[in-house]
Amino acid sequence: MEQDLQGKIGRFTLPEIFQLVAQSQKTGTLGIQKDDDIVMVYFKKGRIIYGYGPRQAYHIGELLRERGKITAEQLTDAVMAQSRHPSARRLGQILIEKNYISREDLEQVVRNQVEELVYSLLAWNSGSFKFYENQYPTDEEITVDITVEKAILEGMQRLDEENRRRAVTPLSDSILMLSPHLPEKQEQLALTREDWSLLALANGRRTVREIVRLARIPERECLSRLGSLMTSGILQSAGALPAETDRLALMVDRLANLLEHYLASRSQKPTATSPRLAVRDAIRIEPVTPKENEPR
Repeated sequence: MEQDLQGKIGRFTLPEIFQLVAQSQKTGTLGIQKDDDIVMVYFKKGRIIYGYGPRQAYHIGELLRERGKITAEQLTDAVMAQSRHPSARRLGQILIEKNYISREDLEQVVRNQVEELVYSLLAWNSGSFKFYENQYPTDEEITVDITVEKAILEGMQRLDEENRRRAVTPLSDSILMLSPHLPEKQEQLALTREDWSLLALANGRRTVREIVRLARIPERECLSRLGSLMTSGILQSAGALPAETDRLALMVDRLANLLEHYLASRSQKPTATSPRLAVRDAIRIEPVTPKENEPR
């Protein structure tokens, strides 16, 4: 009789447990618990086909909205439609019926959700696990097909990236500002629209926490981009703040310099309006005298 696959994480790592399920070509559900978090990963002949965690970071509807597949209004409409039925259908099915998304859109987001869940598990170094033979997700679930080897490789790469990001990203209460010295090889800078938005938010007064709150991108991506901007020397953690008037003028000049180099690298023809003036005009300089006890 085959011995049950269960035990404590620590004696075996989760990558080792996943590999054992894959090598044995097992079909069933791997239940993993750490403190109050319980995650279920479903396997079919050793391949990952689904995963569920009650504390998953994003609801499926939010994932679709974040990726631009649906609008906030469409999501609200689908959620309300779901709440009107006692035997609620899956939100994804409702969105398909309303022609807000295609089935391919839903399948891709479900795959991303399962992958993110599995990747996050690989960082667990404590807890318990048990494998339940021949238990599957319900027929309502959209399943995927992910090899354990791919999941482990990608998960380990994510962990390495996360560790590097933490090494360069300041604490959430740290204030970020443009560096007084731009990188020497400015023509090689490849800044995206999101990067420029973060540079505008890093005004020498906002903390990392405030920048993350105001940025229109997910927290993980925001922190990763901030870390990259610091590594490249464009941003730095602010020390003692200079006088407001001088500091704001200096920041506008630095941002203008970056924009000039960016335009030059794209070989764009100069316009009648100087980029430096355009940036200066576009940046809104707010009153700088803080009220007493007002957070910076």
